[in-house]
Amino acid sequence: MRSIWNGSISFGLVTIPVKTYSATDRTSSVSFVRIHEKDGAQIQYRKICELDGEEVPNEEVGKGYQPPGDDIIVPVSDDELSRLPMPTSKTLTILSFVDPGEIDPLQLDKAYYLGPNGAAATKPYALLREALEHHRKVAIGKVAMRGRESLAMLRAYEGAIVMHALLWPDQIRPAAGVAPEAVQIRENELSLAETLMDSLGELDPAELHDEYREAVEELVAAKLEGEEPVAPAAPGPSARVIDLTAALEKSVRAAREGRTDAAEGEAESASVTPIRGRRAAEKAAAKKAPAKKAPAKKAAAKKSTTAKSTATKSAAKSAPEKSAAKKSTAAKTGAAKSATTKHAAAKSTAGKSAAKKSAAQKSAAKRGTAKKSG
Repeated sequence: MRSIWNGSISFGLVTIPVKTYSATDRTSSVSFVRIHEKDGAQIQYRKICELDGEEVPNEEVGKGYQPPGDDIIVPVSDDELSRLPMPTSKTLTILSFVDPGEIDPLQLDKAYYLGPNGAAATKPYALLREALEHHRKVAIGKVAMRGRESLAMLRAYEGAIVMHALLWPDQIRPAAGVAPEAVQIRENELSLAETLMDSLGELDPAELHDEYREAVEELVAAKLEGEEPVAPAAPGPSARVIDLTAALEKSVRAAREGRTDAAEGEAESASVTPIRGRRAAEKAAAKKAPAKKAPAKKAAAKKSTTAKSTATKSAAKSAPEKSAAKKSTAAKTGAAKSATTKHAAAKSTAGKSAAKKSAAQKSAAKRGTAKKSG
C-alpha cells in the first residue's frame, strides 16, 4: 500500500511522525464512460477557452477563485498558496478528546489509515492508540492535506489509528422543512416497531455485496459472449397493507420466519454458494429448463401411448383365455356337484336299507320273546 501523505500528529509536546494511506476504495463502484451512440466511440472532454474558443493544453491550466455572488474570477498561483500561513500544513494538531457519540455522522468524510513513520514513532504511536481504546475517546484536530485544511477525527481500529476527515460545521445544511409536523404515534405501534427492530437480528458484513455492480458485470459478460441478456424475474404481487399496525405485525412475522429459515439452512448445510456462482447456476437452469421440458413431455406421451396399446393387446389376447377358463371352471363345478349328489343319494339308500334290516330284526326278536313267554 502506497502512502499518499506524510506528516505528524501533535499530541501535546509529543510528536508522532506518520504515513497516511487511503482506507477506502471507490474504484469498485460502477462508473460509465460517455460514448457516441452512433458509432460507439468514446467522447473526449477538451478544455476550451471561453474567450477565444481554442483548446487549452494542461500546462496552461491554472487556478482561480470566484468570490460567492461575484462574477469576477481572481487568479491564484500555487506559489502564492504555498506561502500562506498554515500551521497545520504538515501536522495534525489534536485539539480535544471527546466521546464518539458527540460526532455527527453527517460530518464524516473520507477515511485514512495512519501508520508510524520510522522506528522512533512506533512507541508513541502505540501509546496514543492504547489511550484511545482504554479511554474510549476519539481525538479531534485540524490538518491540511492536498491544499486545504479540514477537521479530522482519530480513533483506534483493529490495532491501527484511523483518521476521518470531517466537514466543517457550516458545511452541514439544516434539516428545516424536511421533517414532518407533529404526528401522533400509538403505544402499540411503537412497541411493534421496536419488536421488528429486535427481530431483524444482527448484520453480518460478509453478506453485504453491491448487487447492482454484479448485475452490470454479468450484463457486460453476456454481451461480450454474444448472448442475449437475461431479464430479471419480476417480483411477485404482494398484498397492499394500508393499516400501519397490520404492516408492522406482518413485517415481524416475516422477519422471524426469515431468521428461522436461515437457521434451518445453516443446520442442513455448512457450505454457502457464492453469489455469482448461485446466480450463474440459476441462469443456467433457466436456460436449460425449456429445452428439457419438451422432450420430457414427448417421452411421457410416447410411454403413455405404448402402455395403452400394450394393455389393449393384452386384454384382447386374454379374452378367449378367460372365457375358456370360465367354461372349464363351470364344468369342473358341475361335475363336482353331480358327484356329490350321487354320493348323497347312495348314502341315503344305504341308510334306508339299514333301517329296514334293523326293524325286521327287532320284529323277529319280539316274536321270539312272545313264544318263550307263551
